Amino acid sequence: MLQDMPDHPRGARSGRLAGKVAVIGGAGSVGPGWGNGRAAAVLFAREGATVLLTDRDKDALENTADQVRAEGGTVRTDLLDVTEPDAVQAYFTETAARTGRIDILVNNVGGSRPGGAVELGLDDWESQLRTNLTSAFLACKHVIPVMRAGGGGAIVNTSSCSGLRWTGAAQAGYAAAKAAVIQLSRVTAVQYAPDGIRVNTVVPGQLHTPMVEARLAGQRAGGDVAKLLAQRQARIPLGFMGDGRDTAYAALFLACDEARFVTGTEIVVDGGMTARCD
Repeated sequence: MLQDMPDHPRGARSGRLAGKVAVIGGAGSVGPGWGNGRAAAVLFAREGATVLLTDRDKDALENTADQVRAEGGTVRTDLLDVTEPDAVQAYFTETAARTGRIDILVNNVGGSRPGGAVELGLDDWESQLRTNLTSAFLACKHVIPVMRAGGGGAIVNTSSCSGLRWTGAAQAGYAAAKAAVIQLSRVTAVQYAPDGIRVNTVVPGQLHTPMVEARLAGQRAGGDVAKLLAQRQARIPLGFMGDGRDTAYAALFLACDEARFVTGTEIVVDGGMTARCD
């Protein structure tokens, strides 16, 4: 029982993240429903964190913030393109000065483009690396000094099952970048463990997030959302599709003090998809 384990501290207020300051990148959503970032923002706020949300889409960002406020959560929003080095550095410098510390970082920015090594243009390849990998690198680069000064923290990076195996479509840039996110997390975890900084990765599978309707159905099923959902669900042994809330719950565990002995590893959230052979 947790109440019998005083070495697992909890904040003075209720909630697994009570008293924590959490930065969540990519907290908007491309449409209605539970994207990974939006779900993490609402869930972390429910668990007592002050959530500092960033996105480059003002309307999507404010929509998420409104959902947090509707539940009584404490939230601040900032427009930020996490692929711009100077902007990312300035954001973390200003945020640390404003809040005094950052306890949690969730790197959630990402997006895929179709195409294998032959079909994918060089510009798209570089864009995929910048969006999915460099964004996480830059955020880690500038939050780690803040966390070190504060005595530690937790970083949760978001990868994809496409970084582990073929998931039904050629998307070489996305897959390569998301695989690299996992190794970035592992290397960073080992290097900064003596500073009390834990770094882990959530690896979502084929979830039903707003991205399905907004982009993926057009890329892969001629705009037929039902067809794409059926194709994706057929790959999942559990027989149903999760959504961004499933990713958020995994991120919550990795971010909270209950995971104090967990670093340099991954939680795969895919209904068993990557475990099957076919």
